[in-house]
Amino acid sequence: MLVLPLCGCSTDDPPDDAALGTGTGSTPTTAASTATSGTGSSGGAGSPNPTTAAVDSTSSDSSPPGVFDVGSMGGETTGPAEPVCTVVDDMDAVGPCRAVAPADSFDPEIQWEWAGQGVDTRSIVTPLVANLTDDNADGEIDLCDIPDVVVVAAAADGSTNTPGHIYVLDGNLGTLHFQVPTAVDHSVTPALADIDNDGLPEIVSAVVGGNLVAFEHDGTLKWQSASPWAAAYSGAVAIADIDHDGDIEIVAGNQVYDHLGVLLWTAPTVAGNWSATTIADLDDVAGMEIVLGHAAYHADGTQYYNNPAVSPGYPQVANLDGDPEPEVLVNNANGITVLEHNGTIKYADLRPTGDPQGGTTWLRPATVHDFTGDGIAEFAVSSANHYTVYNPDATIVWSALVADPSGIAAGTAFDFLGDGRAEAMYADQTTMFAFDEDGIPLLEIPRTSGTLSEYPVVVDVDNDGSAEVVVVSNMIGGDLSPTVQVIRDVEDRWIQPRRIWNQHTYHVTNVREDGTIPMVEPKSWTLLNTFRTNAQIEGGGLCVPRPEG
Repeated sequence: MLVLPLCGCSTDDPPDDAALGTGTGSTPTTAASTATSGTGSSGGAGSPNPTTAAVDSTSSDSSPPGVFDVGSMGGETTGPAEPVCTVVDDMDAVGPCRAVAPADSFDPEIQWEWAGQGVDTRSIVTPLVANLTDDNADGEIDLCDIPDVVVVAAAADGSTNTPGHIYVLDGNLGTLHFQVPTAVDHSVTPALADIDNDGLPEIVSAVVGGNLVAFEHDGTLKWQSASPWAAAYSGAVAIADIDHDGDIEIVAGNQVYDHLGVLLWTAPTVAGNWSATTIADLDDVAGMEIVLGHAAYHADGTQYYNNPAVSPGYPQVANLDGDPEPEVLVNNANGITVLEHNGTIKYADLRPTGDPQGGTTWLRPATVHDFTGDGIAEFAVSSANHYTVYNPDATIVWSALVADPSGIAAGTAFDFLGDGRAEAMYADQTTMFAFDEDGIPLLEIPRTSGTLSEYPVVVDVDNDGSAEVVVVSNMIGGDLSPTVQVIRDVEDRWIQPRRIWNQHTYHVTNVREDGTIPMVEPKSWTLLNTFRTNAQIEGGGLCVPRPEG
């Protein structure tokens, strides 16, 4: 097990970065180099005005890596060369993964840290990643640029009606590109997507009071909805083309808005507290369903199912049995429930770890992945004192002790070494863990949080062809960790994931790498069968991790 200390970082930062009061980080030179981590400034004296934009719009290393989720990168071709900076893969031809990291390649280090700006030093929602800036100054924002980290930071931790700001950071160095001047609700997880078909992602969030708000890729205010989202606190925005007409919709709890922020309809069944509604085609009929968990509604607002025997909770969609249809995994205050795609109960209110019923002990978002390398998806979820991986029937694969008695946090997973065995990750109140296939901690990174809806994400955040982990922190017990930490392998040997994580209910097929939304979303449970985990990319597109052995 490796324990990384809170920033044992270099203070030899370049003067220009230090003067800016932004995060500074290492610049890897070769895959074998051991880089020195940088520290982030918390603002204060000498820091820029918090409402100014374009603080640092370029990265010192903008050369593209050797692998893209965009098609062929070279070799002999019989026709025109495919573009290497734009998406050409529509996520419908998923091959096997072949890349394998060298033996003993799990050697993490802090790549960079960002300590917030001014009073905005605490983040309590999931960080997101997409390409929002032109880092190589070629006049285009595309996959040849460095991805950007989108983080919501504020002066308070999880309190209701507290404003914060959206910050956009360079994924390679952690330097600040810009702050979005408009204040947002610091408890709401935004979503990133191209909502107006201009080829660039927008940022959709909510202001204090619940009105949705959209920003252009550069932070310019695009619109604010007239109708408020009634239960915005600690909610999460989701985006999809739910009616398959080429015009996307925005989902917030039990409400559906168009791409201009106009409320289209509200489901009569309310979403659960602290909602993260997901979107999936459950019935294989034209259009997608808005999945609240205990209920689901068609794209036109008519009811698909409503099961009053199931309490509201966090929904996840995956194939958890042998039939072709998906299941809906619902985690609520009573425990773990799995529904058939039509809302009938397979099993309900299970609490296998023995953690007590009630409160938020079991009300936690789940992660779906093949954790064991057997080609079958399992799921993982926290229950206050435990982070546990379950078989599809809710029997325990392994369970690890964590300290998260009051939060509503999720986890994630990724096969960093390409060996068929995914590492699970979870961030509790004091530590971000990475666990091996037996639930033994491989890595413990100090972080601090009262835990709301945040969870770590795995992305190729600096476009170097290797995975990084992004995790946020806030205040607990008087201690404050850096607002954002990025962790990499010391020699960048980890397998490459996609370079995007666009929303709380991320499941890969909901968004292309450039932030565009599929008109007809490929069914994730028939391809990768994952939820809240990222996909490896290889040979021009998505790939399925090979089973162990």
